[in-house]
Amino acid sequence: MKTRIMLFSGLVILLVASVITLKSQEDHPSDINIEQDKPKYEIQLSEKEWKERLSPLQYAVLREQATETMFSGKYNKFYEKGTYYSAASLQPIFSSETKYDSKSGWPSFWKPISDDAIKLVKDTSEGMVRWEVVDSKSGSHLGHVFEDGPAPTGLRYCLNSAALIFVPEGGAPPKFKKDNN
Repeated sequence: MKTRIMLFSGLVILLVASVITLKSQEDHPSDINIEQDKPKYEIQLSEKEWKERLSPLQYAVLREQATETMFSGKYNKFYEKGTYYSAASLQPIFSSETKYDSKSGWPSFWKPISDDAIKLVKDTSEGMVRWEVVDSKSGSHLGHVFEDGPAPTGLRYCLNSAALIFVPEGGAPPKFKKDNN
């Protein structure tokens, strides 16, 4: 019964987000860097190299634009102080200072760590228009942004935990395994 209620509430949230998204098909958050064409990114790896660098779940989310199951990600109800890095590029993308409980089932933030940490790409998949949030260095999929977030931005960056690496406040930034030697 509890699972059915969670599934139903998740479907309601997705329906509301879809209606909001459809309402603003041509609108977009105006203060974020938007990519209309296929941009060139600083980090260019072959699919084989991405598969070697990322776990299977990270690869599915970051490179194949998969979405974690609602309420399943390790950072959904996680509120320690620190910085969230992209698992693809290891660049800082969000701070715990802008993280909040959106009750959507995914980690949510109201603002990226800097204007150039992410890019937004128009996503017309699944019969709707949304804005995909990608890592600005690799173009890897992090999640989507919606215009139903809290003040001061009114935005909800809804991300996949698998796309993130959390480093506690004062901790060393993550490094790729090759870089540790």
